[in-house]
Parts: sequence; structure tokens; C-alpha cells
Amino acid sequence: MSGVVLLLPAGDEISGRRPSPMLAAASVRALGRRFSRAGRAEGLVAHVVHYRYRGWNGTAAHLAQDASWAADEVVRRYGDVPVCLAGVDMGGRAALRAGGHEAVNSVLALAPWLPEDDVAVPPEPVKQLAGRQVMIVHGTNDQRTDPELSFRLAQRAKKANRDICRFEVHSDGHGLHQHRDEVHALAEDFVMGALFGRAFSRPVEDALAAPPPLGLRMPLAAGFGRSLRH
Repeated sequence: MSGVVLLLPAGDEISGRRPSPMLAAASVRALGRRFSRAGRAEGLVAHVVHYRYRGWNGTAAHLAQDASWAADEVVRRYGDVPVCLAGVDMGGRAALRAGGHEAVNSVLALAPWLPEDDVAVPPEPVKQLAGRQVMIVHGTNDQRTDPELSFRLAQRAKKANRDICRFEVHSDGHGLHQHRDEVHALAEDFVMGALFGRAFSRPVEDALAAPPPLGLRMPLAAGFGRSLRH
């Protein structure tokens, strides 16, 4: 075993209820299966993180705490192996927030839920992402999580970390269902490159190398993944 992906499901902004393990895992299960198949030769292990609470719950940031705890468990169980935090929706925020864990070398955030800009609330931190490879993917028609907020976060993060890119999935919504195959192929390309040093596809290379805003508004091409070259 030489790499771990921790899958962080969606959550709620505020909730003290315990999530249903089956329902929570549904949002990341297909992605986990794809990663496991792609990384079988390298011994990749994918685990779904089961949260204590459904909610982020303000400054408690419970989902990010659980992501950090899971990374600690990876170190305890597997030793010194690279970890990718891969989250969707509120799990995307948890992945970004917990990305500073010493075992984490990469972060993937799909349609991350991020708080609205508010002068009374400190902005979402980004310094913890320094030294990590980071990819954000967001649908331009997302009605649940504002894609402009993930763009602004990526802009701030890029100042402290060159290894960040963001892809826009034009006309797609929050679940990224319309272009699911392309999104999953993009996620696989990034995770296998970040964890195992596989060559990134040309679009990912270009997005990481491009200055902002180009590398942070990279369009995901229709059919991406059908002819990936590694």
C-alpha cells in the first residue's frame, strides 16, 4: 500500500444529528470505486470518512476535524504514505480546511460549499494549502454552492501556492451529473498524478502552470478522459 484517498461526503451547514453512513457515502462511492480501480497496481486504498455530525457547525468545523482525525488514523494504520483529501459539497470545504495535515500531499474539492464573504467573519483560510497540490472543480450553473466563491478562494490560495488549479464545468449543476464521466476522469487524472507521480494530462498541466485567472477558470472539455495519455 503506497497511497490513501480519504473521501469526504457532503454535509449540512448546521446540524447536530448523526449522518446515515449509507446515505452519506452515496455522494462519493462511485468516485472511490474509480480511484480504487485506477490505483490498484500501486496499492491505493480509498476510505470514506464517516462524520460524527452532519453539520459543519460554525467555528466547531466538525467535518474538518473529522477529516484531520481520519488523516491521523491513516498515519497510525499505514505509516508514512501520501494522502489525498477528496471532498464534495461541504466535504470539499472540509478537504480544503484540513489540507494542512502533515500526511496530506493533495486536495480535491468538487463543488465545494464555502461561506459567503462577510466582513464580520474571517475569510476561509488558505495558508494551510501551501506545499500541497490542489484541484477545485465547479459547475457554472451550481445553484447550491456559488462557483464564484470557490474561484475567489482559489485566487487567494494561488498567491501562497502555485500548485493549485480550478476547472469549470460549463452548464453543469451542483451534482456535476451532466458531465460526470469527464469530472471523474479529471479527478482520477489529478489524484493518480498527485499520489503516485503519474504524468498529468495536458489540460491539468496547463491549468497548474497558467497564471491566474486562466488556470483557475480552466474549462473542462467535453469528452475529457476518453484518450488520456499517462
